[in-house]
Amino acid sequence: MSDDGTQGLTIIAFIGSVFSPYYGWSREKNPFDHCAMNVVLYGRPSRFAMTERKQGTLARGADHIAIGPSAMEWDGTELTVRIDERGAPLPRRIRGTVRLRPSGITAGPFHLDPAGRHRWWPMAPASRVEVSLSEPGMSWQGSGYFDTNDGDEPLGNAFTRWTWCRAELPDGAAILYDVAHRDGGGRNLSLGFAFDGTRRDIRPPLSAKLPPTGFWRMPRETRSDDGKARVITTFEDTPFYSRSLLASTLAGEPVRAVHESLSLDRFRNPLVQLMLPFRIPRPLGG
Repeated sequence: MSDDGTQGLTIIAFIGSVFSPYYGWSREKNPFDHCAMNVVLYGRPSRFAMTERKQGTLARGADHIAIGPSAMEWDGTELTVRIDERGAPLPRRIRGTVRLRPSGITAGPFHLDPAGRHRWWPMAPASRVEVSLSEPGMSWQGSGYFDTNDGDEPLGNAFTRWTWCRAELPDGAAILYDVAHRDGGGRNLSLGFAFDGTRRDIRPPLSAKLPPTGFWRMPRETRSDDGKARVITTFEDTPFYSRSLLASTLAGEPVRAVHESLSLDRFRNPLVQLMLPFRIPRPLGG
């Protein structure tokens, strides 16, 4: 997110894309044949790209991953992301470089389900980013975040929904993660981290209601110290997912928080699955 809050960028490297309808429809279920570099630019202008590619376009190692023409590389202190993607359904280009510098690395992953089949590691909750795009032509600096997720089964098998929220604090960052398990119950993670990645206890926030999104009426909720939160803007409003910027209070501090809501019940709807190829193209040649 840019320092003035007007621009945002999300980049996700998928191996075995969890939101791919082609992966769900495939017989082989080979994750390496369903890869994508998802790039979403929020603000003005806005862009969305998530081209799914086959195994032959993937190259990876301990410190790098390339999917088609886009790549990420870690040099020990900085993550460099080189983007070269074309959007869908509007074929608008997203090209440029993003550099992320973590202030510290956290310890180990968290299990999101009782069986430990889904893991999440908020590796760098407090980072600085530099964004330089040639298409569209723009650049900014701001606050950044880096995490990893991996699992042994489709998300919809384990969860019905989740909400996630991350806010920068004067001494680090706070992350809230609420997951609802498909077999009942759930898990709440209310985490605080210092700039060096050390975990800090924070007071468990209270539930805070949020209005549904304007078009698809996606349900939203979060947590805050006083049980109150306000939607500043909605970046993404889809049938099963929303991303928003909130104003709330966490760990005793007024914050602006990036928030997401995901409904896996909505995602599994056959009509939604048929809509996804318009946003996630899969070239015939890989």
